[in-house]
Amino acid sequence: MTRALLAVADGNEDIETVTLIDVLRRAGIEVLVTSIEARRHVTLARGTRLTSDVTLLEVQALSFDLIVLPGGMPGAQRLADSVALRQFMRRHVEAGKLYGAICAAPAVVLETWGLLDGRRMTCYPSFIEQVEQGQYVDEPVVVDGSCVTSQGPATAQAFALELVRQLLGEEARISVAKALLAPY
Repeated sequence: MTRALLAVADGNEDIETVTLIDVLRRAGIEVLVTSIEARRHVTLARGTRLTSDVTLLEVQALSFDLIVLPGGMPGAQRLADSVALRQFMRRHVEAGKLYGAICAAPAVVLETWGLLDGRRMTCYPSFIEQVEQGQYVDEPVVVDGSCVTSQGPATAQAFALELVRQLLGEEARISVAKALLAPY
């Protein structure tokens, strides 16, 4: 089974977080929501309370086909500040596996960790100035090799569907999009 890890922290964007979990699971992808906090309960940026499946410590020995990061502030900064997540993500990327980030997370997390070097990417427009290694593209979703980035809450569904396509192919993306009545 295809397995994805969604790392969350207090202050991540509600729509992005929930949309990623929902769309990936609809595609039949096993999604493990992992809290980078010392506890499994997180409160998202707009007050949604979420209980993660596991903590980051509990998944250190596991392998994933995708690691994806929601944006939102201060959640993206909390993700960026996690040394354990950075090390886990770096091993994943060095193995050539798929990774993604949306909204603030491409600039605040991936850029800071050196994971956008020379790659085409996108992010929430107010974070463009923080991008020095990546090549900003003004598109809702940008794919560059094993890196997929997206702009923000309104692009979360298109982003999640692109991740489905990357992991399972176009037929799976179309099937999930049709079930959602998505215009993609």
